[in-house]
Amino acid sequence: MRTTLTLDPILAKKLKDLAHRRGQSFKQTLNEVVSRGLAAQERRPTGTRYRVEPHHGGFRPGIDRGKLNQLVDQLEVEDFVEKTTR
Repeated sequence: MRTTLTLDPILAKKLKDLAHRRGQSFKQTLNEVVSRGLAAQERRPTGTRYRVEPHHGGFRPGIDRGKLNQLVDQLEVEDFVEKTTR
């Protein structure tokens, strides 16, 4: 079947480059790429969707949320000191 279609210039260049690398005509390459794309759409898994079960990420009793920045600062200082004393 003969038809006319308009391709994005970047896509057309990629197809021409692929055809050149394979030693095929542009028409053969285009038909192959479209066929593979359509076949990939048909093979999409129809199984159950993946579900994420949320987990309560609360802090343990006794952890002061207000002091977490101080803890991070302290850990960074300790890491810096360790690296500079090597």
